[in-house]
Amino acid sequence: MIYLSRRSDFSATHVYHVPEWSEEENRRVFGPCNNPNGHGHDYRLEVTVRGRLNEKSGIVINMTDVKKIVNAFVEEELDGKFLNREHAYFRTRIPTTENIVHYIWQSLENRFEGCELYRIRLHENHDLSAEKEAGALIRLARKYHFSAAHRLHSDRLSPEENAKLFGKCNNPNGHGHNYCLEVTVEGEPDPVTGMIINLSDLDEIVERVVLNKLDHKHLNLDTEEFKNVNPTSEVVAMVIYDMLRPHLPQLHKIGLWETEKNYFEYCGPGESRR
Repeated sequence: MIYLSRRSDFSATHVYHVPEWSEEENRRVFGPCNNPNGHGHDYRLEVTVRGRLNEKSGIVINMTDVKKIVNAFVEEELDGKFLNREHAYFRTRIPTTENIVHYIWQSLENRFEGCELYRIRLHENHDLSAEKEAGALIRLARKYHFSAAHRLHSDRLSPEENAKLFGKCNNPNGHGHNYCLEVTVEGEPDPVTGMIINLSDLDEIVERVVLNKLDHKHLNLDTEEFKNVNPTSEVVAMVIYDMLRPHLPQLHKIGLWETEKNYFEYCGPGESRR
């Protein structure tokens, strides 16, 4: 199978509000997203289709056709709209990132002749995105940032082997990074709130369970989690997954940027996930 992606951007306004709830309950659950006048985003939409190569033409589908379908849909349905007030689907559903992804998937699923829709990914901002893949539940990804020092050193290797394998990263005094942590949860959006998990709850869990323990720390020296393990970024991703899993049953995977050039991902033990 060959995968092809097309990006489209749009701007829209929305508000999180459940009419049956009191003003106090809406503010408690949705916070500033409950502002009655709405708030807006510049969304980035990525549409991925997949199919088999046509040996005669050398293409799966004409990307011009993909562009026309996606752009026409975005311009007609989403761009420049106050979604709650101007879109029939969202008059009865809160236009959360998850619900918007669900709607886009339903709308585009059977629109591409000769191939199938594989993935919809919608970025609400730099730190929040949602996606839907064929045969999978909706996923929501939230990014967090922390700064920490570490030293790459394995007690199972000799000093010479450590120095050879890890180079400058084996410096006895350690070195540091501005880590970017992406936590992805998976599930069905709540029919009332439109969310897989309340973002304020997710933020509280990640801050309490992970960030408060790791941010501005020397991982080898200041944390219990890395006292007896070598804090490579592979291990850091795995440890953070294990830290969060008991508190976050919807957890799907952990993504970790050690730098802008180095990315690591862990989906938990067992079979690999897409």
